[in-house]
Amino acid sequence: MIKARFVLDRYLLRQFYPIFLVAISMFVFILLLLDLFSNLVRYLNNEVPVLTMLKISFYFIPRSISYAMPISLLFASAYTLGDLYSRNELTTVFSSGIPFWRFSFSLFIVGLIASIFSFYLDDIVVIPTLKIKSELSKRALNQVVVSSNYDIVIKTRNDRLVYMVDYIDYDNQMLNGIFILERNESGKYTSQIRASSAVWNGNYWEFENAVIYQYENGILRIRPMPYDTSYIEPPDMFMRNAVNVKELPAKQAGLLVNDLRISGLSYYEAQADYYHRYSFSTTSFIVMILSISMGGRFRKNILLMSLFTSLSIAVVYYITEMLSMAMAGLNYIPPIIGAWFPVILFIVIGLYLIRSAKT
Repeated sequence: MIKARFVLDRYLLRQFYPIFLVAISMFVFILLLLDLFSNLVRYLNNEVPVLTMLKISFYFIPRSISYAMPISLLFASAYTLGDLYSRNELTTVFSSGIPFWRFSFSLFIVGLIASIFSFYLDDIVVIPTLKIKSELSKRALNQVVVSSNYDIVIKTRNDRLVYMVDYIDYDNQMLNGIFILERNESGKYTSQIRASSAVWNGNYWEFENAVIYQYENGILRIRPMPYDTSYIEPPDMFMRNAVNVKELPAKQAGLLVNDLRISGLSYYEAQADYYHRYSFSTTSFIVMILSISMGGRFRKNILLMSLFTSLSIAVVYYITEMLSMAMAGLNYIPPIIGAWFPVILFIVIGLYLIRSAKT
């Protein structure tokens, strides 16, 4: 009996994978065309070479795969199960005493693997390639490419210490053109430091040509800054504060949220985006549950109904997610609820539909 079930698992996956590959290829191609045609007029006005346009589209492929994977899984699984039902193969399976959930178990595993893959795809591949794509597009359209290395301002130690840096060299871990404003716990000015540069020695910043301004007897005096090892904000903090949390890998994004919290700045939106990094990766697993719950519900016009249902569910899910994230960003609801509420809601709906599915 166990061997027979594994045979059915392999058979179901053989029916599923060709449809999934065709579906994801189609959706990726559509997304690439949409991105290309949305910028085509500007490309033509700026006489962008065809090879440059193709190169920009090439770096958009990982993001397109990330977007296309959930809906491709949803369509492929719904179509596969519907096609098996229309050929009365599911009826044969049910007659043998195998529950529907057990017959579809291999698709659950595919959804789980796809979710794990999506998380690392976004974290390792999508973020850097999307950054390259954005820079190439701006150069091709003669737009100013703003580097995150310049004009950096960070607040730390509960807003008591403010760094203003003209330029940071991440490779050599060096700050240039430094202005540091220090305040006491009540927010009153205590001193300011100016330095031409500073080098990170692994534990703290070593300043070059630094001077400190402090009030003495009501008079603002300037003197050379004494050797001080208390400036321990690491170089990564400057890098993280120079970019959006969506542009950072998950680990760096978590550290950025912590930096904002320590600095006393608003971190709700950044924290919601950080949690969303994890919750969004579960989309593939969720849509697989929903598609399995629809298995066997269509016997006619399977291709059309599967495509229509897949798009409808995807739209409803993404709208729910968008509203939930917007509320979390405005601090109407906790960030973790904003990120995970749509996930839990649709998992519950999917499991309920599976329970009521034909078997």
